[in-house]
Amino acid sequence: MSSMESSCLPATTESIAKAQEAKDASESISILYRVLQDTSSSAEALRTKELAITNLTDYLTKENRAEELRNLLTQLRPFFSLIPKAKTAKIVRGIIDAVAKITGTSELQISLCKEMVEWTRAEKRTFLRQRVEARLAALLLENQEYTEALTLLTGLIKEVRRLDDKLLLVDIDLLESKLHFSLRNLPKAKASLTAARTAANAIYVPPAQQGTIDMQSGILHAEEKDYKTAYSYFFEAFEAFSALEDPKAIFSLKYMLLSKIMVNQADDVAGIISSKAGLKYLGPDVDAMKAVADAYSKRSLKYFETALCDYKSQLEEDPIVHRHLSSLYDTLLEQNLCRLIEPYARVEIAHIAEMIELPVDHVEKKLSQMILDKKFAGTLDQGAGCLIIFEDPKTEAIFPATLETISNVGKVVDSLYMRSAKIMA
Repeated sequence: MSSMESSCLPATTESIAKAQEAKDASESISILYRVLQDTSSSAEALRTKELAITNLTDYLTKENRAEELRNLLTQLRPFFSLIPKAKTAKIVRGIIDAVAKITGTSELQISLCKEMVEWTRAEKRTFLRQRVEARLAALLLENQEYTEALTLLTGLIKEVRRLDDKLLLVDIDLLESKLHFSLRNLPKAKASLTAARTAANAIYVPPAQQGTIDMQSGILHAEEKDYKTAYSYFFEAFEAFSALEDPKAIFSLKYMLLSKIMVNQADDVAGIISSKAGLKYLGPDVDAMKAVADAYSKRSLKYFETALCDYKSQLEEDPIVHRHLSSLYDTLLEQNLCRLIEPYARVEIAHIAEMIELPVDHVEKKLSQMILDKKFAGTLDQGAGCLIIFEDPKTEAIFPATLETISNVGKVVDSLYMRSAKIMA
C-alpha cells in the first residue's frame, strides 16, 4: 500500500482521536492508513475501521486526492469480506460520492465504477452492483456517451423490474427519461418519466428525488411548449431543492424565469427575483435571465444578442435554456421584421437589414421563411434586392354564410327525401 506506513496502529478510538489531533491533513491520513492495517477482526476493531474509512475519505476529498480514493477502494476489498454487505454498499457508494466532489474527475469516476461493477459481479453482490451500474449510467449520460449508457440501462431496468426494487426503479426510469430526452426521443422520454412517477407513487420518495422528477416533468412540458404547466413543475422542484439547500435549486429558478418569458410574462421575472426565495440565489444565472427578460420586454434584438454574448456560459452552454432561447430569438426577429415592413408596399432588403442591424443574407433568408409560413403576404424580388408586400386579401363575410346556407338546404332536402321514401314504402 503506497500511502501506508510500515507499522500499524491498533484499531481503537484512541488512534482515531490521535488522527483528529494531528497537526495537518497529511499526518492524519498517514495515521488512519496505519489504523486500517490492524489485522484484528473483533466487532470493536471493525467498527473503528469503519469510522477510520469515513474520516480518511473526508481528508482525501478535502486534499483532492482522487486517485488515492480509487486505490483505497481496491485496498479495502479484503476488509469488505469481514463486514455485512449493507455496510460494504454504504462505504463503496460513500467513496464514489467523495470522488465525485473533486472537480475534473469524470473519467476517473467512470473507470472506478466499471472496476467496481466487475468486482461486485465476481463477488455476486447484486444489490451493490445494480446501484453502481445506475451511477455509471448517469456518468456516461453526463459524458454524452449515450449508446453505452442506453445499453447499460436497458439490461439494468429489466433486472430491477423483476426484483421490484421500487426506489432504484425510480432512479433508473428517471435516468432513462433524461437519456431519451438527450437523444431527442420525446415519446420515450415521457413514457420513462410516467414509469418513474408510477413507481414513486407506491413508495416514500426522498424530497431530492421528488424534486428531480418535477424538474424532468417541467423540462418535458417546456419541450412541448406547455410553459404554464412547466412553470408549476419547476416551482415545485425549486421549493424542494431550496428547502434542502441543493445546488439544483438555481437551475429550477432559472427554468421558472425562462417559462415566464416564453409565455410573454417577462414583466413577472423581476418580481420573482426580488421575492424572499429568489434573493437567496442572486448571481450570474439569475442576472442572465433578467437580461433576457429586459430584452424581450423592450422587443430589442440588440439587447437580446448582448445578453447572449455577456452570459454565454449561463445561456448558450445550458442546452435546455439555449433550445428555448433560439425559438424566442426567432419570435422576436419575426415581430421586429413585421413592425419594420408594416409601412411599406416595396422596400429594399438592405434598408431593412440596416434598420434591424443584422446581415442582409440573414434578413433575406428570414423574410423568405416568413412568406412561406404565411406570416405576411409578399414576394422577394432578388434581382432588385427588394421585398414587395401585398395587401392582406379581405375575405367577404357573405361567402362563408352562403356556403353554410347551401349546406343546410342540402340537409333539409336529404331529410325530406328520406321521409318521402318511407311514405312510398
